[in-house]
Amino acid sequence: MSLDTIEAADEVIALWPGAPPEPSPGGVGPEISYRNLAASGAMTTMLRNVVTPTLTVFRADPAKANGVGVIVAPGGGWRLLAWEHEGLDVARWLAARGYTAFLLKYRLRPTEPDPDDYARGVAELTARITAQVESMTKPARSSAELLGDKATLRARAAAADDGRRALALVRERAAEWGVKPDKIGMIGFSAGAFLTGDVALRPGGPPLAFAAPIYGGDLAGQSVPADGPPLFIAVAADDRLLYKVVEQFFVDWSDAGRPVEFHVFAHGGHGFGMSRMNLPVDRWIDLFGDWLADLGFA
Repeated sequence: MSLDTIEAADEVIALWPGAPPEPSPGGVGPEISYRNLAASGAMTTMLRNVVTPTLTVFRADPAKANGVGVIVAPGGGWRLLAWEHEGLDVARWLAARGYTAFLLKYRLRPTEPDPDDYARGVAELTARITAQVESMTKPARSSAELLGDKATLRARAAAADDGRRALALVRERAAEWGVKPDKIGMIGFSAGAFLTGDVALRPGGPPLAFAAPIYGGDLAGQSVPADGPPLFIAVAADDRLLYKVVEQFFVDWSDAGRPVEFHVFAHGGHGFGMSRMNLPVDRWIDLFGDWLADLGFA
């Protein structure tokens, strides 16, 4: 099934009324949809060179609609979006259970349009990060230790702006989508988890009702707000890149006296999303659903 066909059944709206604000991640070529391997080894749809951010609306099952909205932010290192197993699959899971889901396509860093050039760039980046991680005497506890280059920081800032705009837009049109303005939360994965954390820290308006940064997120030098939303955090202990960063995020939120639930799975690596791995980590989404119900968002 093509990406166009997947999205045709749902409403896709432009995130910004005109050109997105600065900072911009930089000029990119045409947006590209392609298939690649997920953490489970299964093929999944990815996007790259996103320059026009959008929201795709997945309306709740009318028989179960609960008035709660959830913005979904896929990950991909600010270079791609894991559109299917961290986006479409999550949005559909939510909509089937009565939530109105809003899949966020946010701006990305530019990548080489040619697939072979892009693959070489990914291999070089992976080798560089692997060498960096292996050279550390202690695991990184902040994103700045791993992702502090100017281009990544610029892309992260642009993504966070897109996240705040998504929250404002859903609130503005909440009645149209059957959502209560004070019952809008966000879930994100990897880079999308950092986006989710950034919006939780600085929402640009009233706080999120809840936030779920999955294998990502940190304070980035900021303080936890006094009205910071409840967090649901999940990560695998064998995620060598971000496990300790995510653990520190939990500690910081907890130390600030804000509510947080933290799940650590022994196995799952980085990027498991909704991929089925036949491991306990597969149940993270059910735990998330239970957490939402416990908060009264079900």
